[in-house]
Amino acid sequence: MLLDIKNDTIKEYLNQAEFGIEREGLRICSDGRLAQSPHPFESNKNIDRDFCENQVELISDVFVEPKQVNEHLISLQKIVNSRLKEQDEYLWPFSNPPRISGESEIPVARYSGSLQSKSVYRQYLAGKYGKVKMLFSGIHLNFSFTNKLINTAFEQSGYESLTDLKNDMYLKLAARLTEYAWLVVYLTAASSVADSSVGTGSNIYSSVRCSDIGYWNHFTPVLDYSGLNSYISSIRKYIDNGNLRSVSELYYPVRLKPRGANSLEALEENGINHLELRVIDVNPLSQTGIFAEDIRFVHLLILFLASLPESDFNGKDQIKAIRDVKSAALFGNEDIRQRAISVLEKIKHFTRIHFPKYSDIIDYQINKTGIGCSYAERVSSRFGDDYMNKGIALAKEYRESVGYV
Repeated sequence: MLLDIKNDTIKEYLNQAEFGIEREGLRICSDGRLAQSPHPFESNKNIDRDFCENQVELISDVFVEPKQVNEHLISLQKIVNSRLKEQDEYLWPFSNPPRISGESEIPVARYSGSLQSKSVYRQYLAGKYGKVKMLFSGIHLNFSFTNKLINTAFEQSGYESLTDLKNDMYLKLAARLTEYAWLVVYLTAASSVADSSVGTGSNIYSSVRCSDIGYWNHFTPVLDYSGLNSYISSIRKYIDNGNLRSVSELYYPVRLKPRGANSLEALEENGINHLELRVIDVNPLSQTGIFAEDIRFVHLLILFLASLPESDFNGKDQIKAIRDVKSAALFGNEDIRQRAISVLEKIKHFTRIHFPKYSDIIDYQINKTGIGCSYAERVSSRFGDDYMNKGIALAKEYRESVGYV
């Protein structure tokens, strides 16, 4: 196992972790069309855009409690909504984009000066993947253990270097979390309704961006988790052979991130700082796009995975893991539902023994496996008959709201 859950000294620090959220969204006009105004938040480090100029990305600070993360997202949304109100614009509350008439409505993010290379990179992505695919917004959950836990684990380990311990721990966790990413997709998928203009077909998906037509590279990467240098080399080979332009183009369920700029050079020099889980939909049922219960569940899932015996995660396993994610993104997949019930029962047993105060979090997830109870089913029921008009109404409601649901 990666962490000795039964060790009282280590267990003392397992109840807390460090969480950060990056929540993507699109700016729309009152008629639901994509806003064409310039990105209005140049001076705020917590508010950015990713691919396109009419996108907003809220970047929370790091907190040890999921509720604190959501509270900070609310404070950022208040800033965004105040400015958007001046422009008669709104934040679209779904992962799937609103109605679009063509790529001309999707301006690539306009960076200038020393950041102009970011626009050049996005033009490259537009040419390779198409602008429409880049509109699908998501939640990126950044996770790390606290320094107290890492230091305690190091003191009781045989490692000579704290950095080596962190690298090995996060590498193994990333492999396991990728293997179980399908479960997170199943439990958080919330984009089962889409407009016909974005070419998703007959809405057979619970999460379009995680589905087979979603946000993926044109090949399935196989990575080497045996050590940090091997992991970096396995990504670099795809850059060297032209499959990727940079590590940022690796569209994968879990990324290993250094502190600061996301580059292989920084990862090599500074080591792994945190995990980034990238398969969570923006949930329209919550104003922040994510419920605190789901953030905490990811924490409990990671602890459960850290308690399992060590195992290999070879190329065949990795290809299956990606296939499982795409299967979990299919609406009403009964095989995935039964697998989720089985795994959740194991996590419930684990949680009841080691972290009983969080048992309600697992019950919350198990309840989603009931017929009609998943986020995707609830979104279909509420918005499926009039996605655009009901979406605009919800965007307007959230802009005026001061709390979150």
